[in-house]
Amino acid sequence: MLILLCLPITSAFADEWHFSGVERVVAISDVHGAYDDMVATLQQSDVLDEERSWSGGETHLVLTGDMLDRGADSRRVMDLMMRIEAEALKTGGRVHVLLGNHEIMNLIGDLRYVADGEYAAFIDEESEDERDVWFAYFMRHMEEGLDEPAARKQFDEAAPPGFFGHRNAFRRDGIYGKWLLEKPLMIVINDTAYVHGGLPPYVAEHGLAGVNGTLKTDVLDYMSTSSRLQKAGILSPVDGFRERAKTLQKRMQGRQLGDGVEATARKLLELGDSPVHGMEGPMWYRGSSTCSELVEGGALNEALQKIGASRVVIGHTTTFSRQVQQRLSGRVIEINTGMLKPSYGGSGYALVIENDVVSVVSQDGTPDLTPIKLPRQVGYESDAIDDDILSGILMNGTATDLNKGTEAWKLLSVAADDTTVLAYFKPLPTEKIFIPELAAYRLDRMLGLDMIPVTVLREIEGEPGTLQFVPVETLSESERISDDGGRKASCSLEKQQNAMHVFDALIHNTERAPLSMLYNPDDWQLILIVHENSFEAEEVPLLRVGKTAAGIDGQWQTALLELSDQVLRDNLGDVLDDARLKALARRRDALIEISAR
Repeated sequence: MLILLCLPITSAFADEWHFSGVERVVAISDVHGAYDDMVATLQQSDVLDEERSWSGGETHLVLTGDMLDRGADSRRVMDLMMRIEAEALKTGGRVHVLLGNHEIMNLIGDLRYVADGEYAAFIDEESEDERDVWFAYFMRHMEEGLDEPAARKQFDEAAPPGFFGHRNAFRRDGIYGKWLLEKPLMIVINDTAYVHGGLPPYVAEHGLAGVNGTLKTDVLDYMSTSSRLQKAGILSPVDGFRERAKTLQKRMQGRQLGDGVEATARKLLELGDSPVHGMEGPMWYRGSSTCSELVEGGALNEALQKIGASRVVIGHTTTFSRQVQQRLSGRVIEINTGMLKPSYGGSGYALVIENDVVSVVSQDGTPDLTPIKLPRQVGYESDAIDDDILSGILMNGTATDLNKGTEAWKLLSVAADDTTVLAYFKPLPTEKIFIPELAAYRLDRMLGLDMIPVTVLREIEGEPGTLQFVPVETLSESERISDDGGRKASCSLEKQQNAMHVFDALIHNTERAPLSMLYNPDDWQLILIVHENSFEAEEVPLLRVGKTAAGIDGQWQTALLELSDQVLRDNLGDVLDDARLKALARRRDALIEISAR
């Protein structure tokens, strides 16, 4: 069952990006040229017939971006979408093609992921004269000491056969460029928003007008500005998007530039920094798909309310399960199931929302599918094992002492079936009701913070204690800082660390140190360990009030309000004594007061 948080919807949206009264919506994402798999998925979804013509009646079909790149058949995908777009209108249906980051990349000339097969589809539209013109340009600006055969080889690698036909087709007046530039970045159908990457704070600030207006204009202006610089001989279609700052500087050096060329170059660099190209924009944003409820929930609620929706459907980030999944209490549905098998190992799935009933259709026709609830996983990456399964392994698996622990902590190997994990065992303290590691873990679960590894009670060789899962291949905060890592973390490090400060204030953890902050370098998710000196029983002021206040938002307030005295006692009464429970409640009240300011 899909769980939805009821949000107040801003009334009376009347624009070209809101659609109401739609009985049936089918949504797919991230086709990446997987034409046959897409067709099979749409046929199973009853919007295409056996002849690959529209059969969806009044259904609204949404493709949340990324038709292009990596797969050879992206042109066939676009051609089909262009055709059924017109066919659907005749029966009262709609086909909504949204721009993803890869459509925008192709429009602006960021071609890192274009497959040779995609270029090859445009060979017939490419003239030898045009290739010769740009090769001559390449020769004038090539590296010193490169002879013509070597230059030709380098040029052909950068611009494979069909390259210039492809670039012409994606110009503002090209067949695909003109079509794509008519498309929005985000729409809302009934109470559901559809966008490629996610809902960053930019959406809460600027709404649909900012996304479909300002950001779209940035793309158009970038294309026009780049075209002017190509006509001025400062850039070529082969020059990569990410290297253009250095390229412009090099080619403009020592030249007399007229007709505002220098100002045009400056404008191009400025437009290259638009949010539409970066992680803070809705095309690339991954916070909606990777941050926890407590870290992301407040920002998500603000964005949803701004655009008049109660949930969002996104692509971009491939789901762990390679099936449609939901997270953040059903407010986010992820539909990038890795349809392009050679790149992602997934298959085609479509989300169907019909008369408010949510279901999933697979390309092979598997019946009775619904979005999978994303399991909690802190530090463990196996798709098959979530934290609840891991808890069972720790409690019941065969434990072997590896003799690498300190006097207080023992490192154990714990095996069950075909799975072996590492865990630290710590004997229970002498106090009867004070088990801080278990208290911190349970409180993390109650709040939805998702930063503390699975922790269980277990006897080892007759001695009771806590057993905590040890994530492998992690980096400490000290190591991250020394390597300058995590700048492109899918869930912003600042947001994660702000949440950590609030949690530490709640439990009065006075000893948070870089070594008790771990990261998985693949996704930079923050993992918190060592809480043995937390949960002070005495009356103490909140820790780091400034940092704490920066991390509190509406989601924190909601979560803290749910921690009633009775809830705390029911869940923590066996691991914290009365005095510590009362102190925890006082800190909770102080944080609620801060959140209400």
